[in-house]
Amino acid sequence: MTNWIRLPNSEGACTPQSDTRSDQPTYQRHIGRKGFQGPSAQIYHRHPPVGWATFEGPLRPRAFDLAKLAPGPACPLQARRILRSDSMEVRYWKTDAKMHALSRNADGDTLMFVHNGEGALFCDYGHLPYRDGDYILLPRGTAWRVEPAGHCEFMLIEATADAFGLPDPGTMAGGTPLDPMMFTVPRIDDAFRAQQDDAFWEIHIKRKGQVSTLTYPYNPLDAAGWEGDLCVVKLNWRDLRRQNGSGHKVPPAAYCTFVASTFSVGTFVPKVGEGQSGMLRVPFYHSNEDMDEFVFYHRGEFFSRGEIKAGMATFHPSGFPHGPHPKSYQEKMIKAPVETDEVAVMIDSHDFLAVDDSIPDGAEWKAYVKTWEKSQETL
Repeated sequence: MTNWIRLPNSEGACTPQSDTRSDQPTYQRHIGRKGFQGPSAQIYHRHPPVGWATFEGPLRPRAFDLAKLAPGPACPLQARRILRSDSMEVRYWKTDAKMHALSRNADGDTLMFVHNGEGALFCDYGHLPYRDGDYILLPRGTAWRVEPAGHCEFMLIEATADAFGLPDPGTMAGGTPLDPMMFTVPRIDDAFRAQQDDAFWEIHIKRKGQVSTLTYPYNPLDAAGWEGDLCVVKLNWRDLRRQNGSGHKVPPAAYCTFVASTFSVGTFVPKVGEGQSGMLRVPFYHSNEDMDEFVFYHRGEFFSRGEIKAGMATFHPSGFPHGPHPKSYQEKMIKAPVETDEVAVMIDSHDFLAVDDSIPDGAEWKAYVKTWEKSQETL
């Protein structure tokens, strides 16, 4: 554990960002370490922290429209990879077909987020219905398959050689600890027993990034029962409870939902009644200096940028300040009430993240970094 050098202090004019009636308004930037769970500071700028004039070099924010990716493949272990590091990877999978083989990830836990659709998941532990907005945590080595009721889209987050757990309640600044009783577990029910047969079934197993196949003369999902404290669990963003309060400054860490050793998965859910027109709820300009940030936008109107739609994703490497686009800052953060309806999944990674080279050009918004250039914001 780092023994941080902490010197609480104050220098110069520290005008709260929410005071939009000031003669000399400032733009507040929150700087934090260790995913905003370490020491932090607020810097009050005279100009927007994201108001750069030009950009050059490989370090840049990027945006993707995952809705433009092609469906498939049949095996989710080989779905399109979006992002990777030495300790995690993110894949995006589209399917409308019943899986006729099982999948098993031997490289690490898999956290599945259901972006679109509904259906049934069958696994070693039984039958689990799913719908849009569900997180499904598949422990390492679990055999599973899905039967979609129609078109479905999933984001698959792998904790390579690692496991997902819950965040330490002591680090959730302003947040409410997640109650494990909110999780749903699979059932050994009639639907599970009905899918058991004596046909030949394959299990595709991913280990060290390569897929091998086991073939059985029966369905390996043949459990008659199970007991213990290890199993597949499900949680929907609608079940998440949040602490609400007028004008509270809550850093993104407060939304932390799952954690692994080197990264965390957070959920942004609709927040109502946290402020009033003319006041900002949080310092939206921020610099998370120890983390690369990936955000997948699930539904709603995204208050930080009008051009971002459901099914899109953004990647902000550490070193770049984050913040809203000028038009969104004016219309949604200053002049309009602050109630939100956005839902997004955020990954904060200590390890440097690399965008996968296989993403087709048509799925990336190449000019994303230029949308801030020469921006002018007035309050």
